Amino acid sequence: MTRVGIMQGRLTPPYEGRFQCFPADHWRLEFAAAADAGLQSIEWIFDSFGLDANPLASDAGLEEIQVLADRHGVAVRSTCADYFMDFPLVRASSAELAARLEVLAGLIRRCGQLGMERIVLPFVDASRIDTAKDVDDVVAVLRDALGQADEAGVELHLETSLAPGPFARLLDRLPHDALRVNYDSGNSASLGYDVREEFQVYGMRVGSVHIKDRTLGGGTVALGRGHVDFPGLWDSLKRVDYRGDFILQVARGVPGQELDWARLNRSFAVEALTRHGIGSYGSPAS
Repeated sequence: MTRVGIMQGRLTPPYEGRFQCFPADHWRLEFAAAADAGLQSIEWIFDSFGLDANPLASDAGLEEIQVLADRHGVAVRSTCADYFMDFPLVRASSAELAARLEVLAGLIRRCGQLGMERIVLPFVDASRIDTAKDVDDVVAVLRDALGQADEAGVELHLETSLAPGPFARLLDRLPHDALRVNYDSGNSASLGYDVREEFQVYGMRVGSVHIKDRTLGGGTVALGRGHVDFPGLWDSLKRVDYRGDFILQVARGVPGQELDWARLNRSFAVEALTRHGIGSYGSPAS
């Protein structure tokens, strides 16, 4: 089933002025807001900033997430592990890496308990993959983590800033069914990558999509205002018969008007998916 969801924190005003973080004081409110906006899911944020208050870090918290999800009919099937942007799985000492892998193992276990389908692991900005050694280190880390993910019934989706060729070669070294690509439309556009080339070399490994628009070499902007080749994206998704989720990770609108902004962006996505026959949005009746 194709779901259109939203990144956690986008349905309420920015928490402590941050663009994206776990909204510790008002995460519960977002379930009702997502339902009101016609959204089917929330992608959870697991970060270092809100770790102490994050219910994903405890068994009791998992139960509350599930109660709210069931009550409002809004799924929680993915988490964006921004924690590993602050504490990267590359360029770490042995002691640092051991501690970070322990966090990852715990996250995989709890996501499995909650019935999540995937964890998005970001290798961008401070956690980007730069060198051949970084690639080797990431492959080693993921080989171990994929065993844990397999046992928990969770996929690991990589979001990287690698160019199409190097990313495809990294994936070739990890031919595991539970390892997929998180395709972030805005980040790829900002880096100047060609969406058709990206999908040509690793499109069949794409398991989730972040819908975002960015300018070339710049920041996030409203959908349709940046350099994302949306026609190329829809065509590429159609060609690989993509049936996964779409998560709105769009630019923020006016504070206090998050619900209206979410409805507008949902309409942008659903109209395009319906028109292009992608996933379960393949007909006007869906």
